Amino acid sequence: MDVVTTKQNETGTNRGRGRPRSEVSRQRILDAALETLEISGFTNSTTDLIAERAGASKATIYRWWPTKASLLAEALREAVAHEMPFPETGDLATDIELQLQNFIGLLNGRLGRAFKAFVGAAQSDPEVAAAFLEEWVKPRRKEAKTVLEHYQVNGQIAADVDLDLVLDLLYGPLYFRLLSGYGALTPEYAKQITVFALNGLAIQPEYSTR
Repeated sequence: MDVVTTKQNETGTNRGRGRPRSEVSRQRILDAALETLEISGFTNSTTDLIAERAGASKATIYRWWPTKASLLAEALREAVAHEMPFPETGDLATDIELQLQNFIGLLNGRLGRAFKAFVGAAQSDPEVAAAFLEEWVKPRRKEAKTVLEHYQVNGQIAADVDLDLVLDLLYGPLYFRLLSGYGALTPEYAKQITVFALNGLAIQPEYSTR
């Protein structure tokens, strides 16, 4: 990470060379938010705890994020974006299966508990639901849809296929198992969903598990 070499004002205006102070502070707060979320869960992750861990004031946090939910959602999204970019290998089946396996790996890994808590809280809290939609669902779907659009242009996906429906089909089963506890989230399950999506929707009828 670059080191800030000169003084800057509170809005982050750079008065010299180096990374703006606001960018460094923002990343430190996001890191602290994610750590707090992992340790304390969503409900017990307070702005006070995050501010203390980041060495920042609550006023600074609220200047950049209107709610605790929006901060935690962005922290989770940024962490996942680095760990789980949507693959684009040139092969549709490979991309889908890799993405589903990566998502399952996330849900079964260190961030899985925090992610489940966030999704669960969104079911009963409109503020959390709004933050989850804006900071997680929309950006992730946009990224995935962009990749699928490339395959639609080159003919691997039929032109009349609804890509939003495809995304619902791919991710819906994972969210169901995550929240209901019914069935395990495994790499084999990712393969089964991929086969069903491609064969069942006739996007690529030749695709099989072989």
